[in-house]
Amino acid sequence: MPTFAHPVFLLSLLSVPLLVWSWLRRHRGALRFPDAATLAALPAGRSRIARWGGALLRTAGLTILVLAVAGPRWPDEGTRLDTEGIAIAMVVDVSGSMAEPDFEWGDQRVTRLEAVKRAFALFVDGGQGPGTVQLEGRRADLIDLVAFATRPETVCPLTLSHAVLLQMLNAEQPRSLPTEAQTNIGDAVAWALHTLESAGARRKVMLLLSDGEHNVPPPALKPRQAAQLAANLHVPIYAIDAGGDAPVRESGPEPRTETEDRAQGVRTLQAVAKISAGHYFRAQDSAALLAACREIDRLERREIKSFQYRRYYEGYPWFGLAALVFFVSVHTLELTVWRRVP
Repeated sequence: MPTFAHPVFLLSLLSVPLLVWSWLRRHRGALRFPDAATLAALPAGRSRIARWGGALLRTAGLTILVLAVAGPRWPDEGTRLDTEGIAIAMVVDVSGSMAEPDFEWGDQRVTRLEAVKRAFALFVDGGQGPGTVQLEGRRADLIDLVAFATRPETVCPLTLSHAVLLQMLNAEQPRSLPTEAQTNIGDAVAWALHTLESAGARRKVMLLLSDGEHNVPPPALKPRQAAQLAANLHVPIYAIDAGGDAPVRESGPEPRTETEDRAQGVRTLQAVAKISAGHYFRAQDSAALLAACREIDRLERREIKSFQYRRYYEGYPWFGLAALVFFVSVHTLELTVWRRVP
């Protein structure tokens, strides 16, 4: 449906009848006699056609000129541009423990990583989850994906092509080699901050999902140090803890239990969220995981307004050309077949 860039100029259409009426009043007769009664019986010839034809062409030309000034345009439905969204780094733990099948999604039992894939797909693309969970999606946001275990890596840079991002997320698998299956939260956060630099001045946030304690020794960055970097850059970290209750660990260099490791991991994620002015979420099942995603979605929608712009086909050049054709036509006719006797 056509719209106008400057609709206020359409009020000028009210002056078109007055201008045409003024022109008609000004062009009454070319010859004046004291007594024209003897000429009354003469045929009108082309004078009437010239008079009313000129009025009609001028009316059309002025009308189209006003429409051109108002800026007629048609939206291009296929080129909607989403702008002014935020930049989101999704930082996903793919260490060996993410292969633990202790999540239920509907009537299916899935691994922790599979549950994360499905929840993040709803967060990014929107849709209906198990139960009554409904997410709108983040279509206007730049989103990237960083996967980490012993080392972080950029799986997908910041993009608006969310379908590609979700395909890459779906292809991720838990690391199985002992040298690759540890949990390096500190370097993962620092690397995600690096990936967010290309977003410019727009708001940046980070979703950090892990199920364990940071257990990579130096020179790896400590999680609290990385969180302080995020705080300095004003990037809040939404830390989602997908770890479950752990059994007692009988072996290891120190007489610690996995329950103690989990407690330390929880404290680490809580500290990361607090230092960066973010939030900590405990997600031990699919319902809690989706609730965390929904709350993050709500928090960011409340703080950031998203504006959508659309490309238009501009019609004012064609309207202006049509008005010029009408004016040239009426003047050409009045200088030729509609010529008046002076």
